[in-house]
Amino acid sequence: MPQIITIAGPTASGKTALSILLAKEMDGEIVSCDSMQVYKDMDIGTAKPTPEEQAGIPHHMLSVAEPWEDFSVSRYCAMADPIVEDILRRGKSPIIVGGTGLYMDALIRGNAFAPCPSTGRREELEALAASQGIEAVIERLRAVDPGSAARLHPSDQKRIIRAMEVYLETGMTITEHNRKTQEIPPKYHPIRFTLTDRQRQTLYDRIDRRVDAMVEAGLIDEIQGLLARGIPEKCTAMQAIGYKEFVAALHGACSLEEAAGQVKQSSRRYAKRQLTWFRRNPENIWLIREDGQTSMEILDSARQYLRDFDK
Repeated sequence: MPQIITIAGPTASGKTALSILLAKEMDGEIVSCDSMQVYKDMDIGTAKPTPEEQAGIPHHMLSVAEPWEDFSVSRYCAMADPIVEDILRRGKSPIIVGGTGLYMDALIRGNAFAPCPSTGRREELEALAASQGIEAVIERLRAVDPGSAARLHPSDQKRIIRAMEVYLETGMTITEHNRKTQEIPPKYHPIRFTLTDRQRQTLYDRIDRRVDAMVEAGLIDEIQGLLARGIPEKCTAMQAIGYKEFVAALHGACSLEEAAGQVKQSSRRYAKRQLTWFRRNPENIWLIREDGQTSMEILDSARQYLRDFDK
């Protein structure tokens, strides 16, 4: 079976450094699995690896979308899966690296996403929501897919419209489509590494230092440059942790120091949610970093699992 490796984990856990060491050892190429690193010109705030950090290892799925675009798990899989297949075809090892568990799981499963054709139905639903309110769309959804209508919050207009659109285009509820997708055997069977720290506070301290380093590296200038280009403040990319807080500060809602504190707090909470997501998968091989342990020492632990896998 072709060897595919995933390296998951919370933000600032050291995934990038470990993946590059592993790629050098295994003649691998890295496929980023980060929902924010897909955006162009958003390098500092998304902790995108610099050319120096990439150390000559091919990296894929970085800077593949414009900042004003919406990006989705279906679009990620449509772009990333051919890359994984090409890496395998060339006899190299794909190493899928990132903290966006939803994207990673969908790519591994080989999800068949509901079609998203340009028939005008989505625009009709958006117009209905604009003229009569999202409740009018929810009412239509409730008649065909009461499960989704009950589960989706009225503020989640994008998913409400998508659920109704899928039914109109396919005659199948998105609930049914998702259930059938879950029944399909996964396309890939990777070695799933998940990296984190033994002590949660150690991870939190590293997150705080990373935020400080981002500010020192010019994050505020990066954000001002995006705003000067007319990137909408409310677009998905600009609502990311590390961007929306400083945008508010630039508008005078708080000081830059207060914004940095908010970014640290939000990043710590995000790391906790990421860990919750990854703990749900019993296939994960946990690489637990002890205080002071280097990425090379973590690589030694990973090597043992890889040797056992090859037996």
